[in-house]
Amino acid sequence: MFLLLAIVLLVVLPSPWGVVGFAIGLVCFAGEVIFWQRRVRGRRAQVGAHTLIGESGTVVTPCRPTGQVRVSGEIWAAHCELGADLGETVTVVGRRQLTLVVERAADAPG
Repeated sequence: MFLLLAIVLLVVLPSPWGVVGFAIGLVCFAGEVIFWQRRVRGRRAQVGAHTLIGESGTVVTPCRPTGQVRVSGEIWAAHCELGADLGETVTVVGRRQLTLVVERAADAPG
């Protein structure tokens, strides 16, 4: 963002001030890069089925006891012991390999 601002200042401002604005923008850009690099250093990306435990989802194909659910915009294979019908809200309570173990949401009827 600051790099774009620096380039705009170089083009828009009159002669000596354009260079000054560009230099200040570059310093701010360097500070931003250093800030974000320190902030995210050492953090590992959290991905995979285990990150979905506790999330809510919607049943895409009936789970009797296996089916599919949409959780966080992705469709996953699911297993629901008590069964869940199309469109019901479910909560992810566990996983077995790449199959999510789900239960009907507490507020769902049935």
